[in-house]
Amino acid sequence: MELVAEKKEQHKNNNSTQTPSADQDRERSALDLHPLKNKFVFWYTRRNQGVRSQTSYEDNIKSIVDFSTVEAFWVCYCHLARPSTLPIPTDLHLFKEGIRPLWEDSANCNGGKWIIRFKKAVSGRFWEDLVLALVGDELDYGDNICGVVLSIRFNEDILSVWNRNTSDNQAVMALRDAIKRHLKLPHSYVMEYKPHDVSLRDNSSYRNTRLLRG
Repeated sequence: MELVAEKKEQHKNNNSTQTPSADQDRERSALDLHPLKNKFVFWYTRRNQGVRSQTSYEDNIKSIVDFSTVEAFWVCYCHLARPSTLPIPTDLHLFKEGIRPLWEDSANCNGGKWIIRFKKAVSGRFWEDLVLALVGDELDYGDNICGVVLSIRFNEDILSVWNRNTSDNQAVMALRDAIKRHLKLPHSYVMEYKPHDVSLRDNSSYRNTRLLRG
């Protein structure tokens, strides 16, 4: 949706240091709002270093804000902390409403994710580009996409795009090509795809190994 990108410049020119009051929000006419195809939720996870317990991870996932219009998105986004200012390790998630950023969620359990690794100096820009593509429904097979994640780590940052159905190879590969196109990555750029059931097995094996080591 080109309108999402167009509104970016408008919000940059506004005073982004002040949050609109409730009265101002109520006075805004519904006719002036531009609804998105989907409603979205921003989530935040502050990971515990060295702990990969799924229970602990679930407890650490916090929803920040939801939105369903272009205008509400920019109000939210302009007041979120920039990725470069967040502690390490941290995850930022943007998912469609009703889908939690967990492998076991019913919308995710049969799916997987495309993984893209970036140097920390450029990850914020690529994260914003990916968020705009998702919110604007600009990625191919958009109904098959659940959400996107930015994982902030010590030596690099990791972007991942989660989809619903690993077995739909056409949709999986089309999503890869759409990500490359919107992020302007070279066609030869290597991306990794990982099904969520593999992630679950890896996580289970890790926990079992730690238990055996005592």
